[in-house]
Amino acid sequence: MDDTMTVIAKALDQVGPRLRQLRAHRGVTLAALSESTGISKSTLSRLETGQRRASLELLLPLAQAYRVPLDDLVGAPEVGDPRVRLKATKRNGRTVMPLTRQPGGVQAWKIIVPASNSTPQPKAHDGYEWLFVLSGRMRLVLGDHDLVLGPGEVAEFDTRVPHWFGSDGANAAEVLSLFGPQGERVHAKPRPTKE
Repeated sequence: MDDTMTVIAKALDQVGPRLRQLRAHRGVTLAALSESTGISKSTLSRLETGQRRASLELLLPLAQAYRVPLDDLVGAPEVGDPRVRLKATKRNGRTVMPLTRQPGGVQAWKIIVPASNSTPQPKAHDGYEWLFVLSGRMRLVLGDHDLVLGPGEVAEFDTRVPHWFGSDGANAAEVLSLFGPQGERVHAKPRPTKE
């Protein structure tokens, strides 16, 4: 076996332990991972124990579910580039960039809301959200409240209350959003009091 094949074989042998460690570190069950990837629990288990060889068809959905580059799953060598490459998407006229890579738990997003995104369409769903206005002015409709928040202002709320956020109609807004499952709230560390 030549050196290239040896390197490839060693890398493939480490995929299972790497997947098991990543899942344990993230606190994700096989059942939850199976549901998010469409890969059966038994196949996931066999991948983690090395009883099944990794393939692109299995690794791509896992990389997407964990929100990590495929290189992280196969142990590709570092290339020395520290830049994080966020993939922005368009949703409902907004530019949305995920800032977290793990499935489940609290998710962080940077959202750019154009000035034209100003017509409220309140919706309700399970979860809890925390919004921080980075720049511009954001309009928040929450139940009976209709508020405009500026840079540095924060709102947090139970998303089972009908809500919508967008532009105030005159300004674009950049917003940091933390969204978590029901019952998870953002906890800020209190500042020490002066005596």
